[in-house]
Amino acid sequence: MKPVQPELRARELRELLATYSYEYHVLDNPSVSDAVYDSLFTELKSIEAEYPELITPDSMTQRVGNELIGGFQKAKHSSRMLSLNDVFDRSEVEAWVKRIDKLLPGRKHEFFADIKMDGLACALVYQDGLLVQAITRGDSFVGEDVTENVRTIKNVPLRLRKVSGFEQFLSGRTEIRGEIVMLKKDFAKLNKKRLAAGEPEFANPRNLAAGTIRQLDPRLVSERPLHFRAYDLLRDNPDELPTHMFAYQALSALGINRNLEASVFDNLNGVMEFIDKWDKKRQDLPFNTDGLVVKVNNRQQYAKLGVVGKQPRAAVAFKYAPEQATTILRDIVISIGRTGAATPVAVFDPVIVAGTRVQHASLHNADEIERLDVRIGDTLVIFKAGDIIPQVESVVTKLRPDTAVKFNFEKALKTQYPELEFDRPLDEVVYRVKGATGDILLKLSLEHFASKAALDIDTLGEKNVVALVDAGLVNDLADIYTITVNQLLQLDRFAEISANKLVEAIANKKTPLLEKFVYGLGIRHVGVQTAIDLVNNFESLDTLQQATIDQLIAIDGVGEVVAESIIAWFADPDNEALLQKFNNLGVQPVFVKKTGKLVGVNFVVTGTLTTMSRDQAADQIRTLGGTFQTAIARDTTYLVVGQNVGASKLEKAQKYGTKIINESDLAEIIK
Repeated sequence: MKPVQPELRARELRELLATYSYEYHVLDNPSVSDAVYDSLFTELKSIEAEYPELITPDSMTQRVGNELIGGFQKAKHSSRMLSLNDVFDRSEVEAWVKRIDKLLPGRKHEFFADIKMDGLACALVYQDGLLVQAITRGDSFVGEDVTENVRTIKNVPLRLRKVSGFEQFLSGRTEIRGEIVMLKKDFAKLNKKRLAAGEPEFANPRNLAAGTIRQLDPRLVSERPLHFRAYDLLRDNPDELPTHMFAYQALSALGINRNLEASVFDNLNGVMEFIDKWDKKRQDLPFNTDGLVVKVNNRQQYAKLGVVGKQPRAAVAFKYAPEQATTILRDIVISIGRTGAATPVAVFDPVIVAGTRVQHASLHNADEIERLDVRIGDTLVIFKAGDIIPQVESVVTKLRPDTAVKFNFEKALKTQYPELEFDRPLDEVVYRVKGATGDILLKLSLEHFASKAALDIDTLGEKNVVALVDAGLVNDLADIYTITVNQLLQLDRFAEISANKLVEAIANKKTPLLEKFVYGLGIRHVGVQTAIDLVNNFESLDTLQQATIDQLIAIDGVGEVVAESIIAWFADPDNEALLQKFNNLGVQPVFVKKTGKLVGVNFVVTGTLTTMSRDQAADQIRTLGGTFQTAIARDTTYLVVGQNVGASKLEKAQKYGTKIINESDLAEIIK
């Protein structure tokens, strides 16, 4: 018997494993058991380990790469990743069809309809059939290169399948656009494991998919069950794709998952029947959805209809009526926005609405509270406007308890913000901070964001902050990441060197430490140490955003007032939009687990230090993993005593058995 040739055997194994993967992940009809697949995969790994020169980019063994250093690189899209205009009922769909008929009179239209997936938009680029790049949506023009992470998604083929009649797509550039999603069953399994391990549940599949794909370590991504589902196919020669349905047929032939429910109709009645069908059956889908996409099927007509703004004329997104749920109002807290406006936020028991967990919603203003007659303790009806923004629809007054408390807006302002004064102009419904314009608040917020304790952005001090805001270059914190050298050169304060220096300093802070980013946001009552405590507990911004009051209060040093302030900040629509803008601009805060010899060691400093400032001492303690506390507690390890010390902290330290040391002892510990 002839000995096995490694090169031939490796090639045969790669082709067979690709076929088995396609059967399993795309057709959902495996022809062999997992054990057979695993055995053949192990054999291929063994051959490649012995003969590394035989490794190819499309080998199944190459799905998981190395950790990215320095974050994701930017990548331009071949054409803009457009969004769609929303429609909500038949009359709006009919109006859309009339506009099309007016622009293309006398043309017969077919309509292509597919279920809209709730995931992270991504473009896969194949060159001569081989996967070479994966790019997130980003700002629609430029996204992030997440190729190494997308390669770990098991239903993404590393090489497109060769099928008779579709060979042209294996030559040149083929771009496939779709959504990265986490299926509902996989999400439920993952949360079940987290609960068993005593970890907080993830909020919803979409946020988890988006957060996972932005992890810098592909090995972590490979551990999460993500799926890719395509919705479009692009080629340099548009004539190769006459219709959207043909593009879907090509996707299936090439080995790409797409929705098999997609259909073509020659009249509006068929489209509306399809919409009604999936309104009733959408809970049976394996992924979350908030509606359908309807397009002109003929791609030549589609292109001819053109684009208005960032929406194509030839397509719309039909959004289903929002789902509703009831829950009990626990409190109303007030958030102060960047313009000084005081916005009331309803905090209620967490409830699932339209597939996501919701625990707070804006009540907009005092008049809205009066109109709805909302009282603390009431049962609320919550819905999602456009399946996106949670809102309070009404109060179930028949369930109102005797203990329900009417909300006094002005009293709440005085209680929650005793150091501020508010007024409400006669022609407005909003209370605002007295004597503080939006520009003043923005300048203070930006100074804080750029400060040493926060992002520590070199050269972005008070005078430059004032110049940027006054020139209109910055309207919120995220805008600093859009500033260009040419814009700065138009201002009197900047020459070429200083302009380049500032732009570079800002760019260098696109992946700040998560605790510094959280502190920099300026959430009321959240100081440096509280930000660290929050980050150490929740480990990601998404998880912190979804935290309940009970989860927050359970953290040492976070009381009810601080917890309510955090809830209010994340519930403010302006702040939600700000965080999304940071994300779109590629700002990705990084969580780094604390290490060092002082992990678990807590310090309090009292009196004046002579060889270092209190802030310098705090920084060094935190760098070594320790905790810098502002007051002595039962878990305080050391009380550092400087000069001019009061008696109260010494007495408390002795009461709790805290070790008392001097400045030289501290210097020795943090040396």
